[in-house]
Amino acid sequence: MSDIAVFNGPNLALLGIREPAIYGNTSSVELEEKLSEWGEQAGFGVVFRQYDSEGQLVAAVNEASLNCEALIINPGGFAHTSVALLDAMRAFKGPVVEVHISQIHKREPYRHRMLTAGGAGAVVSGAGIYGYYSAIDIVRELLRR
Repeated sequence: MSDIAVFNGPNLALLGIREPAIYGNTSSVELEEKLSEWGEQAGFGVVFRQYDSEGQLVAAVNEASLNCEALIINPGGFAHTSVALLDAMRAFKGPVVEVHISQIHKREPYRHRMLTAGGAGAVVSGAGIYGYYSAIDIVRELLRR
């Protein structure tokens, strides 16, 4: 069974607590459990991590490129600002799918520009936590090709 990395950026450890009207009621721990089950059904192990530090997230993406078949990443606020994360995503050896729980284009104007999306083969936005499930399905299809 191949592993896929599912990495969340800053403040996403607060899922279920932080702005539930935007991010829903599912906690980060519950999300990890659900994605592990979904990933297993799709034939993958899921390496789930959350990073508040930009440098730690960049290092984790680089390391995952050596050990994982694909990357699913919700960069959180770094999506709008991090050239370093964009570069790490571009260097990742397998498929990269960027996920955003909220529909960022219905939010504040500064969120509309997704710098890191240039490092992703696909972007899922606005589907709530189900965007992660879709990302796993997208990865499965991309690896099958």
